[in-house]
Amino acid sequence: MKIAALLLALLPIAFVPLDDRPVTRQLPVLLGAIAGRAVSTPPRADLGNYLTPGNPEAIIAWLNGPAGQHAGDFVVSTDMLAYGGLVASRIPGVTYADAYSRLRELAHLRAEHPKAWLGAFGTVMRLAPTGVPALGPAKDFFAAYPAWKYLQEYANLHDPPLPSEAARAQELRQLIGEPILQAYLDTRTRNLEVDLKILQLTSNGPIDRTVLGQDDAGPVGLHLKDVRALKAEVAQLGIADRVAIEPGADELGMAMIAQALDRGIAWTPHVAVRYSMPDGAAFNDPLEFAPIETAIDGLIGLCGGVRDDTAPDLTLYVRVPKTDPAHDASLLASMQGDVSAGKSVALADLTFLEGSFVHQSEFVQSMMQAGIAGKIDAYSSWNTNANTVGTALAEAIAAGVGRRSHRYNAIAHADFTFDRYMDDYLFHDYVRPDLNATLTAQGITDHTYLLPDQATPITERNNAELWNRAVDILGQIYPGYHIADMRITLPWDRTFETEIEVRLAPGLPAR
Repeated sequence: MKIAALLLALLPIAFVPLDDRPVTRQLPVLLGAIAGRAVSTPPRADLGNYLTPGNPEAIIAWLNGPAGQHAGDFVVSTDMLAYGGLVASRIPGVTYADAYSRLRELAHLRAEHPKAWLGAFGTVMRLAPTGVPALGPAKDFFAAYPAWKYLQEYANLHDPPLPSEAARAQELRQLIGEPILQAYLDTRTRNLEVDLKILQLTSNGPIDRTVLGQDDAGPVGLHLKDVRALKAEVAQLGIADRVAIEPGADELGMAMIAQALDRGIAWTPHVAVRYSMPDGAAFNDPLEFAPIETAIDGLIGLCGGVRDDTAPDLTLYVRVPKTDPAHDASLLASMQGDVSAGKSVALADLTFLEGSFVHQSEFVQSMMQAGIAGKIDAYSSWNTNANTVGTALAEAIAAGVGRRSHRYNAIAHADFTFDRYMDDYLFHDYVRPDLNATLTAQGITDHTYLLPDQATPITERNNAELWNRAVDILGQIYPGYHIADMRITLPWDRTFETEIEVRLAPGLPAR
């Protein structure tokens, strides 16, 4: 690798996230910390928050300011740049002309940084609008309840509707109302045109690598014609080696950061995949349009790696739904063997897709009892298959980059992994169900948007419960560490996700 390229790889990565949630903003930054390479982001206020869009003009100024000037590589969310984030990309408002004008800044970025690597990630609009109840400030949000529910059902029908669906399709159109339905369809058209323009920017040179992730959509629905059109454009432009179109959204920033990290040291990670069940590769997440093996192989490539089940640098263990006790025992034993041999192990546990967290929590407890929970390189077990796998792969690759470049940060690695156990295991298995039950008992049945007087006490309850549980499990995962600092919030005033900023430190706290 040329010296100039190696010097660039020592410089920070300028990263524009999809939005300000932990999985899209916080975790990619932590990946850089693990690998020993800084990842800088725009000020959080410029990224918006939930129903409030980000500020693309401020982000463009940030890219052209000191942060961009001192960056070695760039990873940019085209949804944030064009619309103001993921939620903003699903609603009308931003015109195609405005979105295109903002994306043209990528050509300017390329002209200013001709030797930098520029990765872009965007989404194919999901079928359902963002679902919120019509109360408080959200009452004027696009397609608030109940319209979003009807739109979701309509968009998940065949296109065109099957004869057996025709009567329901017509009924849904009436329930939605023509103005809202047309605005939704126009938004889909705008987004497709923007995504096509991103492909052209990739073909013309400003963007080195692009991924378009299909946000939450299964094998049937209005999105299929969009995906077909995008794939046809990729083929016509002859850029299949530089573009990926695959399931997922939230993990894409992490995957692109992982690729920037490993290409920075000229390393191509070889990744083996081991499923917990013999037919595990064929499992299909209902929120994705392809079997999990398709998504997994795509994510390995997106992270800059190659699939290699014979001589891997790391092994991704994938625990699929309906794994029986015998296969669980075999999976755990295999992981223990790899850990004992000093091999890199990542676990993506998809059993939450069964609709029950009992199976998932039992396996975490088995790992803690076996003494390997804090010795594997990555753990993830929440949201879609692609989100879970992308998180685990990116973390393990960041650790591999750090070790190979001699800049590995063991404490940052422990922070990331412990955050995942707190979030994916403690929060989703125990605390979140309690928060939802508490709200429901108070007559608050919709937990997707909480007014301030509802959010404040439930945020305090979340903080107290997670703190107590975190202290209980830390000794089982990282007996050599203590919690030096931790802040816990509900960043979007809903119970879907929590934000945990934890800092571990070796040794015992001062008395």
